[in-house]
Parts: sequence; structure tokens; C-alpha cells
Amino acid sequence: MTYVATPPSTDSTAKRARETLDRAVGRLLDLQLPSGAWKGELETNVTMDAEDMMLRVFLGIDTAETREQTARWIRSQQRADGTWATFAGGPGDLSTTVEAWIALRMAGDKPAAEHMVSAREFIVSAGGLAETRVFTRIWCALFGWWDWTDLPAMPPELMYLGKRLPLNIYSWGCWARQTIVPLTVVCTLRPKRRMKWDLAQLRVECRGSEAELRVECRGSAAEEVYRDQVYRDQVYRDQRSGAGVSIRGSFLTATQPAEAFFNRLDKGLHIYHRHAIGPVRRNALRRAAEWIIARQEADGGWGGIQPPWVYSILALHALGYPLDHPVLKAAIDGLEGFVITEDTPDGPVRRLEACQSPVWDTGLALNALLDAGVDPRDPALRRAADWLIDEQITAPGDWVEQRPKVPPGGWAFEYANGNYPDTDDSAIIVMGLARVITTRGPVQEQAVSRGTAWTAGMQSKDGGWGAFDADNTSNWPAKLPFCDFGAVTDPPSADVTAHVVEMLAAVGRSRGARCKRGVQWLLDHQESDGSWFGRWGANHVYGTGVVVPALIAAGVDPGAGSIRAAVHWLEDHQNTDGGWGEDLRSYDDPAWIGRGDSTPSQTAWALMALVAAGELGTSLQRGMDHLAETQLPEGSWAEDRFTGTGFPGDFYIAYHLYRLIFPVWALGRATQALRGGEQGNRPSLSLTAKATS
Repeated sequence: MTYVATPPSTDSTAKRARETLDRAVGRLLDLQLPSGAWKGELETNVTMDAEDMMLRVFLGIDTAETREQTARWIRSQQRADGTWATFAGGPGDLSTTVEAWIALRMAGDKPAAEHMVSAREFIVSAGGLAETRVFTRIWCALFGWWDWTDLPAMPPELMYLGKRLPLNIYSWGCWARQTIVPLTVVCTLRPKRRMKWDLAQLRVECRGSEAELRVECRGSAAEEVYRDQVYRDQVYRDQRSGAGVSIRGSFLTATQPAEAFFNRLDKGLHIYHRHAIGPVRRNALRRAAEWIIARQEADGGWGGIQPPWVYSILALHALGYPLDHPVLKAAIDGLEGFVITEDTPDGPVRRLEACQSPVWDTGLALNALLDAGVDPRDPALRRAADWLIDEQITAPGDWVEQRPKVPPGGWAFEYANGNYPDTDDSAIIVMGLARVITTRGPVQEQAVSRGTAWTAGMQSKDGGWGAFDADNTSNWPAKLPFCDFGAVTDPPSADVTAHVVEMLAAVGRSRGARCKRGVQWLLDHQESDGSWFGRWGANHVYGTGVVVPALIAAGVDPGAGSIRAAVHWLEDHQNTDGGWGEDLRSYDDPAWIGRGDSTPSQTAWALMALVAAGELGTSLQRGMDHLAETQLPEGSWAEDRFTGTGFPGDFYIAYHLYRLIFPVWALGRATQALRGGEQGNRPSLSLTAKATS
């Protein structure tokens, strides 16, 4: 059948949207850095700040100033109930609250202070230290508050495992392997710096009742952590496949044999630790150290993210590297580049970004401005394109373990992360570079060609794309009691696959075999309600908002059942104020899927899908009106909710530029479509066109 698009909205709606867009474009251009890049703050939660303080105290490099400013920031983020959460508006989180309490205690806050008492009461009611995640208990062990022998074992002998064996380091996602390798060193050498105070107040005693035994008796703690992690992973898979989450009880029963096996394995590894063969262990530690040092980035860090950076410092220090060693000096100095300081009415505060996203922000901004109608020859877009071209990674990284024949040419998320380009950034950047017109034609053409080849070549065997690696789908790592810190592998996801599919269509490869397999993967992974799961953004609104434009760009008929089902889902989940929102609790509780306070970024994602599907009527008009009504005078929007995802169920992000970039992108496509354009899926501009100036 031939699909007939909904009649366009009124001229007044289009005019208002254009005025809103013009203000937003002006604001976005104002925020461009002299380098040509854009960089918004990447906000997470106070574990970054607490662990930064604990690291500095452990190394003996903390100062009164850093303690005072960090503590002031942590206090400012405490909620009325005494807790700290992992995302704005979310529930109190036990591990986050414990780490914040410890950091404030290190800063000199008295345990009897009101804010410390309220935090302690929550911690105890939630089960105390025994119920915290493994990472929190590792920090406690570093200061003598937890017994190293009561932590799950992770030996450095993992470095001996070849890539064909289960649990080899390349079976983990890149962020996990970069964290696990240094932790094998830390947990083997077991360094300790005792404090003059303890955490007795944060423990729950065993008194014999079933509930108390559950939360404190040490034999059950790891098992409970493991069961929760296995369940979360199964929920994640079920949400992507549409299976739902009603099978919790039967699933846990079915996994009991596997759980028993991995608990026995953990006990065996603890025994091996006590009787490790000296030369074998020493060589394993040496291999781990060499692996870590070889992956240190130009900015002194590892992977451009906080966990491997911090644990690599601890590992090398435990191995005897002095703090003035060039590797450690560069690492510690480099952390300062992730620090944000600002003045507040209570005094200056200091907080640490978990990561920085300039390449991602710049790629998104470039595409948004192009779709908003900014001239592809505009000097601002040329500067952005030049900066991105220079950021392309043309050397191999860890991804070659799975794709040794694929030539390099991707882009990373951060300023410095040469070992780990990702397909999501690369797809977005190729789409932008394929359309902007610079004075570097041949160089630009080569960058687009290399980027396309690398990104396409990272396709997994099932037809989808993961973010950093191909076929990184092993079930083994998540089964270990050690792994309770979020996603530990990098399987294909709908949002990343959609961006790659849209990129392939943008460069004229929609009829190619890779694009067709990607389209089929997306169709096969549509949820039963018509939406798509969002791995790197919250959540089904993001997944659906990304997938629909990709499918249309790749040639799927807007009248196809998959597209109609997605449109119906979006329309059914539009809020009464005209916007869209989805609370991050949807990753754990299906009742929240598609529900939440409206945000500008999530509203924009929904609008981009509606425009691509040819839905230019009431829902689109209400969404555009919502953005117009909530726009701030300076041209941006307020967004007090987190809409980015690090690890579903565990770690979330507020990208401060999302609230501006995505409305620009959505309004640009919408106003173009209302004028009778191509609904946001514009063909690539010829790179052979030469700039005239």
C-alpha cells in the first residue's frame, strides 16, 4: 500500500517553530569553542567525587582545599532523605551513599552531624556495607574497613587466557577490560592505608533473624549480588527482545546451578591466591602492568573514563611505581583536566567529570546545524569539520582482536582515547562530514571513506553493531560474582545499529548487504509494543527516536507495520504538555517505559521519529509547541533530568548539550518537512564541490 502522510501543521506552527529554531541555532553557535569543537559538561553522580577524594587520601596527595571543595559539592547533592542517588530524581542508592559518607568523613565531617546521621540511617536500613557493590567494598578494603579475603577473586593470571578461551580479557567490553586488568593487580597485591577511624556505624550485625542474615552474613552477600546482577542482565535482554520481566522467579531457579559453579570457582581462586606459583604470578602481574602502560592515553588517562584511570593509578602504585614516575605523574596531572570548579553562595565547589564528550558533542552539533539549514560552507561548520578530521584515529586499537582485517578510521568519544574508537561516534561524524563543504576536499573525502569502511567493518555476525567491539557477546563475564558494576559486554544495540544504518544510507550504501542486514536486525529487535530499547540513551523514547529515521533513510516504507507501530507507541506516550519523557527507572521497572517528565532532548527524539515517518499533524505540532513554550530567553532549554545512559540500571549521564543540540536537530528537520522538504533525511552533498573561499 502507498502511505499517505498526515497533513502538515498550520503555518503559524511552522513560523513559531522557525523562530524557536533560530534562537536555538544562535545559542549553539555561540557555544562553539575556538578550536571548532563543542563540549558540554558530562554530569554523573557523586561517586566520581567521593572516589577522587579517596584516591587522593590513599596516595597522600589530598589537600585541605581539595577536601573542602569536594565535600561542599557532595553535601550540596544530598537529598532530603539523607541519600545520594545515581541520577536526578531517582531513588537513593546504597553504594553511592556509602561512598559519599566516607568522603565527607575524610573531609572532617563529624558522624554526629545531622546530614551524616540521616545518611547512616539509610545505609543501615538498606543492609549496611555488606550490601554495597564490589567496587565500594574494594575502596573499603584499601583503607582496612573490609577484609580482602571477603571480596570475589579476580587473579592477574587472566592475562594468560587466549582470545578463544572464556573469560579472556577481550571477552569483556572495552570499559570493563580496562577496569578489570588493573583491578586484578590491586586485588592481588591488596594494598592498605589504615585510617584512624572505622566504619562500624555502617555495619549491620548478625543477630540470627532471616533478614539480618541476608544482609550481613558474608557467605550470602556475594550470592545476593550475583543473583541481582544476573537478573538485571536478563531484564536487559528481555526488554530488548520484548519478552518482558515476569520470569524472574523461574529464571533465578534455572540459574542456580550456574551460580553454584561460579561460587565454587570463586572459592577455588581464593585458594589459588594463597598458593599461587611465584614465577607464574609475577609474570602475570608483569603482563598486566605492561598492558596497562601500553594503553595510557596522551592526556595521561585510560580510555578517557574515570574507572580505569583511577584503578590503573592504584595498580601501578601497588606495583611500586613512585608517584613521580612519568606514567603516574602524567596520570595524576591529567585528572585535573576532568575537574570542574565553580563558585557558589556557600563557597567554591570541585567536581569530577566521569568522562568528556567533545567528539560526540561536535558530531551531533554539526549534523543538527546542517539540518537546521545552516550553510554547509559556513565558517563555523568548516571549523567543526576540520577539528573532527584531525581527531580521526588511523592507528589500530583493541578492536583488531575481533576484526584484524578492518582498516582503522574511526573516532572516539573523548579528546584522547586512541585505543577505543566507537561506531556510534563514527557514524554520526561521517554523516556530518559527508555534507559539510570545506577547503580540504581530498582530505575530507579520505576521512569519510576511512570512517565509513571502519564503521561498516565493525558489524557483528548477527547483523547489528555494538559500540566498541564486534561480536562482544560472551555471557561468561557477567556470571562472575565480581561483576556487579553494570554492563560488562558490548553486544549490538538498536540505537548504535540505527546510527550506522542511517550513515550507510547517507553515503549511498542503503542497498548494500551490510545495510540490509542492519535493517533486518532492527526489525527483528523491535519490541512487542512497537518501540525499541535504548542502550545509550533513556530509553525506549531514545531507541525509537533513533531507529525510525534510520529505517526510513534506508528505504523502509513509512506505511510499513513496524513504522506504524512505532508511531502509535510514540503518540500513546506523549505527555499532556505535548512533550515526551522517560524516567531512567524504566531500565529496572517496565511500568516506567515511556513514562516520565517531559524533557527537551527526549521530546526532540520523538519529533525526529515522527518527522521521518511523515507524521506532520497534531502530535508533531504539540511537540514543537512544547519546545517553543519551554525555551529559555537565551535560546536553550532547562533539563534537570538525566537522559543519557552509561550502564542500564547502574550508571546514568546528563549531557548538558543534549538539551540544546537535539531540539535544534528535531526542529530543523521538522521545519524543513513542513516546507515540503525531505523530512530530515537529506542526501549527502557531493564532496567534490569546492568551497569558493
